[in-house]
Amino acid sequence: MWLVIGDTGPINYLILIGYIDLLPQLFKRVALPLAVQTELSDPLAPVEVQRWMAAPPSWLEIHDTAGLPLVSGLDDGETAAIALAESLCADMLLIDERRGHRVALQKGLRATGTLGLLDLAAERGLIDFARAIHALQRTTFRRPDALLNKLLKKHKENN
Repeated sequence: MWLVIGDTGPINYLILIGYIDLLPQLFKRVALPLAVQTELSDPLAPVEVQRWMAAPPSWLEIHDTAGLPLVSGLDDGETAAIALAESLCADMLLIDERRGHRVALQKGLRATGTLGLLDLAAERGLIDFARAIHALQRTTFRRPDALLNKLLKKHKENN
């Protein structure tokens, strides 16, 4: 795939579990809106996330979304990520929040969350899915148990 746009949640969790470098392995371009950069840099964000955002890797693009049409009812990061994905015709949007995910799909965007990205990476042989989930479970990540169990079963059968 060519271009992925990240919202705050998936980027935050990928940093926390040490899998952020999956993004340039899976995509040629990785972009964040300025609003997501701001959220990841917030003093309330985990220290390791703030540190990562203070010295972002060269493969990360930051885009200002000022002037793009915004979506009401979502936070700044989600709104900006959806707007940027639309404006750049992104191949994928990384977004965990359910309402934001629904809005993205309604707008014709291809969207997935942290679990979907880890699933894709495991399918390509880049990670051990169960190990990644174990790391994710040590964070504040919330997920539907039915989906998690389905993915764990899928990757157990594939190993």
